[in-house]
Amino acid sequence: MKNILLPLLLSLAVVAARANEPYHFIKEIPIGGDGGWDALTVDSAAHRLYVSHATKVVVIDLKRDLIIGEITNTPGVHDIAVAPKLNRAFVSGGRENKVTIADTKSLQTNAKVDTGENPDAMLFEPGQSEVYAFNGRGQSATVISAKSGKVVATIPLGGKPEFAKADPKAGRVYDNLEDKSEVAVIDTKTHAVVNRWPIAPGESASGLAIDLKNHRLFLGCDNHLMVMMDCTSGKVLATAPIGEGVDGAAFDPGTQFAFASCGQTATVTIAREDADKLTVVQVLNTERGARTMALDPATHKIYLATAKMEPPPEGQRRGKIIPGTFKVLVYGMDEPKK
Repeated sequence: MKNILLPLLLSLAVVAARANEPYHFIKEIPIGGDGGWDALTVDSAAHRLYVSHATKVVVIDLKRDLIIGEITNTPGVHDIAVAPKLNRAFVSGGRENKVTIADTKSLQTNAKVDTGENPDAMLFEPGQSEVYAFNGRGQSATVISAKSGKVVATIPLGGKPEFAKADPKAGRVYDNLEDKSEVAVIDTKTHAVVNRWPIAPGESASGLAIDLKNHRLFLGCDNHLMVMMDCTSGKVLATAPIGEGVDGAAFDPGTQFAFASCGQTATVTIAREDADKLTVVQVLNTERGARTMALDPATHKIYLATAKMEPPPEGQRRGKIIPGTFKVLVYGMDEPKK
């Protein structure tokens, strides 16, 4: 009898454990084509997902999970920022040192704006209605008026910038300086760096998310940590373990979940914010290479981009992308029972 009961009990334990995990795989959205990718951006109000892909941005209707168009001619695209009320998308082109300004209705390019060297992460700051292009090799931020499309400031950062978040009420933009293991704090009115906060015990942060209500930053760090920081003081409040190869981060104010996507371990760590504590609630299995992520706060779904890879050559971390396999993975929670 014991031999019969043990497998059954183990099976029931696994089912119960999985039932307590909030997120699960829903579907994949095939995109295809050739080339790499970087960031994804959700425009929740418009039900759209913008996906960087080689030299273009693929636009997906999230009501139908269908591709509805492209923003083309964006060489070395990294990231997309959307100014919803102006119907404009701002796309960083790392290979041409420019930001492309496109109309979100027609998806046609209106203008291109010169930036510093290798613009990477993008941010729309609604308080001043400005767009920040964070220049990786230029170690600076180019600030563009979202309305006029003109450069209004160039901010020296003194380090290699990664993802950024804004707090319009505080008049601040926060940006990860990856090579300095710091958060640079920018005053949105003066366009000056007013603080530099060390992120120890975290190191080399890339992904960044913000809880505006509780004044928390969530940093995805290269040394396998998610760091939670008070963004009024710069004090590190808590950490949680994550996987390897982190790039993206997100925070959902509706669930109080913070996310860190890790491409090497093919996982997303989901941690719950509880005052000054971080508690891991799930390590979600994804696919290798799924390192960047976007969250839709209206549906609580997360979207990750990846593709199938050839085996890496000896001594290298990555193999070549297999043409035609690029896709977006969709994960979400079960809807409440009525």
